[in-house]
Amino acid sequence: MRRREFITVLGGAAVAWPLAAWAQRAVPVIGFLGAPASAPYEHYTAAIRQGLKEAGFVEGESVAIEYRWAEGQYDRLPALAADLVNRRVAVIVTIGGAPAALAAKAATSTIPVVFHMGADPVQLGIVSSFNRPGGNVTGVTLLGVALDAKRLQLLHQLVPTARLIAFMANPTNPQSASLSREVQEAAGSIGRQILVVNASTEQEIETVFAGLVDKQVGGLLIGADTFLATRSPQIAALALRHAIPTAMQGRVLVEAGGLLSYSPDIGDVYRQAGVYAGRILSGERPSDLPVTQPTKFELVINLKTARSLGLSVPPSLLAIADEVIE
Repeated sequence: MRRREFITVLGGAAVAWPLAAWAQRAVPVIGFLGAPASAPYEHYTAAIRQGLKEAGFVEGESVAIEYRWAEGQYDRLPALAADLVNRRVAVIVTIGGAPAALAAKAATSTIPVVFHMGADPVQLGIVSSFNRPGGNVTGVTLLGVALDAKRLQLLHQLVPTARLIAFMANPTNPQSASLSREVQEAAGSIGRQILVVNASTEQEIETVFAGLVDKQVGGLLIGADTFLATRSPQIAALALRHAIPTAMQGRVLVEAGGLLSYSPDIGDVYRQAGVYAGRILSGERPSDLPVTQPTKFELVINLKTARSLGLSVPPSLLAIADEVIE
């Protein structure tokens, strides 16, 4: 069972935005700045293109896109952003969290930037406010940092006897430290301890899981990170092999055998980023386009995995789950 969910988009005033950099071109060019590798995100880039299409722009016909991928190497983002600015693109769309958005914002104060990220853009100084972003930057946020605390609570409900829960973070992500602190604070509020473990390669993920068994960890929460998200199948397989209840953002983990996920419809949020890019190309100002946030969230539970782990899923959780995989 699954309910369709929607992202609420706050209205923005339609005011002409001067795009002199490409005004005389036959086709506007969008600069695409991605922090992760391209292959695992093909379906999300397709969602962005769908949003552009809804706004009246089709890649290869009425708009061109210059793709730049950092391949998970966050330190490459500033140079890639600078390259797009030098090419005088009309709009820059960023994915892969706050690092990509911050790199684009640092590279230009005039070219419009549309971000897709999980952190709070106001807290990071990327925009002035959600309703009136100001400047040349706006976008969509999953509020993934806040949702890590919610996923921790859900994991606690499924594994109430676990005294020690691990939190996997990617240490190369500039937001890693803040993510870990917030999860530790959330764990303290429910009387649980958090063991922070780091992984930035496939081999390190393997090593982490082996260590979790030795430390008798009762559950594992995967932090919001583009690299870790692309490794969902590997993480799910290791979680099953080592019998560790695992929660993460995005249903891919649960479909692969993980225990639970709690997040918005991520594909639809990417689509909204494409819509915003199209609206800017049509003349709207990024400063007048409110930062959008999800209003509906999806809880997916793998009941088969829960049974294999010897866990009993509370009826209260089953009742609010959007999908139960059996």
